[in-house]
Amino acid sequence: FSDGPDNHARDRSRSPDNHVKVKQNASNKSPFTAQTNPYNGKSFSAKYFELLRKRIKLPVWEYKENFFQTLSENQVTVLVGETGSGKTTQIPQWCLEWVTGRYPTKKAVACTQPRRVAAMSVAQRVSEEMDVELGQEVGYSIRFEDCTSSRTVMKYMTDGMLLREGMSDPLLEAYGVILLDEAHERTLATDILMGLLKEITKQRLDLKIVVMSATLDAGKFQDYFHKAPLMTVPGRTHPVEIFYTPEPERDYLEAAIRTVIQIHMCEEIEGDILLFLTGQEEIEEACKRIQREVDGLGPDVGELRCIPLYSTLPPNLQQRIFESPPPKRANGAVGRKVVVSTNIAETSLTIDGVVFVIDPGFAKQKVYNPRIRVESLLVTAISKASAQQRAGRAGRTRPGKCFRLYTEKAYTNEMQENTYPEILRSNLGTVVLQLKKLGIDDLVHFDFMDPPDHEDPQWCYDNFINFRSLKSADNVRVQLSRIMDRFSLRRSSTDFTSRDYYINIRKALVSGFFMQV
Repeated sequence: FSDGPDNHARDRSRSPDNHVKVKQNASNKSPFTAQTNPYNGKSFSAKYFELLRKRIKLPVWEYKENFFQTLSENQVTVLVGETGSGKTTQIPQWCLEWVTGRYPTKKAVACTQPRRVAAMSVAQRVSEEMDVELGQEVGYSIRFEDCTSSRTVMKYMTDGMLLREGMSDPLLEAYGVILLDEAHERTLATDILMGLLKEITKQRLDLKIVVMSATLDAGKFQDYFHKAPLMTVPGRTHPVEIFYTPEPERDYLEAAIRTVIQIHMCEEIEGDILLFLTGQEEIEEACKRIQREVDGLGPDVGELRCIPLYSTLPPNLQQRIFESPPPKRANGAVGRKVVVSTNIAETSLTIDGVVFVIDPGFAKQKVYNPRIRVESLLVTAISKASAQQRAGRAGRTRPGKCFRLYTEKAYTNEMQENTYPEILRSNLGTVVLQLKKLGIDDLVHFDFMDPPDHEDPQWCYDNFINFRSLKSADNVRVQLSRIMDRFSLRRSSTDFTSRDYYINIRKALVSGFFMQV
């Protein structure tokens, strides 16, 4: 590896001239004086005050009063906070404090996440910090699982689940504040949600929107939301030394495994390793090979515990990333854990103790091929913004090192500045259906942050035909629904007992469209 420029040792707390100058104020009232939990009426536990002592040490805590002021004076706020600053756990709690008692009816706080694992793990953490039961006052909602109740006032959810709520509650009246976390990832659901919320704020002046990002490139969000104010919260970062490979690697998986073993054997300082790979199959293969290599090194080498992390991993296994590393051996050999993760560990989750990061420079992205009309997950090069986020994971608790398995020339000349928004590489038929479900008829003029190219004749041809058919079928569905309601008819499932498969398929399609769209 060769030394490269250190882009992470700079003082990131400096902010651009065109945003709100944030002063560091502290609340005059001590948070330790409260004895009764306002959300469940019970006395605070000893664990609550133990966690509170940790919370007030987070970088974001000094900005609490300024956040309240900005939230009160503006309908939309853009907040940039680096991973580890505490924005995902603390800002929603402050929003709940702000909402409480300000509305004639009870309003909840929603915080969206692009990934299910983040929504679940953050909800668990916040419920502990608020000293309430998960699923009661604090809950989460993800696909196929709703861990909430009628008492829930703080809900973490995937952005797709909030879109689904918008189908039955177009103005999202249940919420007083909606936070879009990790907005820089620009998923398809996030982009649609931003356009939807921009329209809702015109009709609901009482609704507050907070857009949170982990990257400093927030000007686009400000412009999109009519010059919304920007708050910048620095993270707790230490210098990170960057290393590049002198030549491109032919097999990045082999190079990554080799680098893990070299770090474990040669680095004398304590610290865990974070390795980024592209998917479950690759991660499982890497864990097996790393464990096999370490087992063959003998008892004189410190223990290395390999922990996989990907979105479909069961929640109890995902929690292993927060375990302590193995202890030192009798001969002083350092024990470590190596977390082998997808890009979920870039910003969505914070893993303390990581000192070494290995970045092969790849991730899986959904790409749509309009010629054959097929969407597929392809391994593609990451952007510079993602590379910087990955390197920053090494500087959380102490000075760290990032080993990039690509050349400095590739980073400088070949990588894009930011990840291409998903909406510009997705099947737009999906977007059309989503917007139609939300009751939006003028699809061409919907206010996307990065609108698709409607001048493309193929796109116009395909979606014009699809849209006309969809509109006609939807009108029939609405008329049938009204007739059934008028005669108090029950909507029952279609009978699929026919021996003719084609008839059953037709029934399934009609039933699915009638009940779901």
